[in-house]
Amino acid sequence: MNPLFEININSLPGPHDIHRQVLKNGITILTRENFQSPSVVISGFLSAGSLFDPPEKVGLAYFTSMALMRGTASMDFQTLYDRLESAGASLGFAASVHNTNFGGKALAEDLPLLISTLAECLKNPTFPEIYLNRLKAQILSGLTVRAQDTNEMAALTFDRLLFGDHPYARPEDGYIETIQRIQRDDLVEFHNTHYGPENLIIVVVGAVNASSVFDLVEKELGSWENPQVLAAPRLPSIMPPSTTIREHVTIPGKSQTNLVMGTLGPRRNAPEYLTATLGNNILGQFGMMGRIGDSVREKAGLAYDAYTSLNSWIESGSWEVAAGVNPENLEKAIQLIVQELKRFTSEPVSQNELEDSQANFIGRLPLSLESNSGVANSILNLERFNLGLDYLQTYPEKVSQITPEAILETARAYIEPEKLVIVSAGIDLQKGNS
Repeated sequence: MNPLFEININSLPGPHDIHRQVLKNGITILTRENFQSPSVVISGFLSAGSLFDPPEKVGLAYFTSMALMRGTASMDFQTLYDRLESAGASLGFAASVHNTNFGGKALAEDLPLLISTLAECLKNPTFPEIYLNRLKAQILSGLTVRAQDTNEMAALTFDRLLFGDHPYARPEDGYIETIQRIQRDDLVEFHNTHYGPENLIIVVVGAVNASSVFDLVEKELGSWENPQVLAAPRLPSIMPPSTTIREHVTIPGKSQTNLVMGTLGPRRNAPEYLTATLGNNILGQFGMMGRIGDSVREKAGLAYDAYTSLNSWIESGSWEVAAGVNPENLEKAIQLIVQELKRFTSEPVSQNELEDSQANFIGRLPLSLESNSGVANSILNLERFNLGLDYLQTYPEKVSQITPEAILETARAYIEPEKLVIVSAGIDLQKGNS
């Protein structure tokens, strides 16, 4: 590894201090002890994501996850929240495409309370009608606000056009019309057929011994079984755009137009993922948002903000450029972004750009692991994407070995500047605000 990027590998989480155990019913538990603070953090997921949503009821997994804490067989809504609040603890759930995720915090002495509450919400939610009506109203209110948000609508439309029939094309929180169709029976059925121990992952980090965590989870969840759980459906393949696809979402009365443009990116556990993320950092993240920010915002003054993002999941990902622009500057901004993408896919990044980005990646790794939450989320992703318990310790070396040529090769493998999905959202471009 380059001496400029040296880091104390033994200080990073790894096989020497991440403890992993699988219970007989399939639950996987990972722990890391940290007695520097008196708290604990839990993080985890189970395979109950929006990929299971029926097309006419998109948002069902999300709705179900948000309703888990509205009441259980042993605690009503108020009792459950009072129990957590009295201990200064927190717990929450939310669904993503592949999973229903959860996270919580407490003092170490209150970990039994936190784990037992988690177990009760996972196993025995009752979905009381009165709270479901309120929750539905809250979700619908959020979706109404979303429909007027140029940034949200551009991103939503981009995903629909890029991912087609795949669940990645749909928003986890659904649409107004699909949420309106969902009834209590749908939540009960979804819970009965998608919540079980087989694919449940629990990570605990903090001031508690690993053996105590294993015993506690065994006590609360070790006997949980659900033979009704359905296997994940076979998902359609995802193909990159064969030509440039353009769409504009008209939202009257907006002074800013939001732009999202891009194509497919690597899945999270792809061999080239790390090379792509380092390249993306140079393209539109590092410093003043990389080359894109420097070119489109700083030099040309065509955008209020401009940056890139690489979003990678289990099956695929997206490589995107986003910008907020004056509607009059939209076409110029698109042309300049395409120009930068052509440069990015035609010539290697400079050695200075590479080394600055490598130092940035390696230097911020320890910072991301300073808190129990940061460690828990990192360990969870090791398990989620099957990266291996030594991933964080080998990360600096892998980053330091990436070359300009590797970044160019990866960029060319994914980005074709003449074959992009381009979405804008804002005022009617033909009429303006008049």
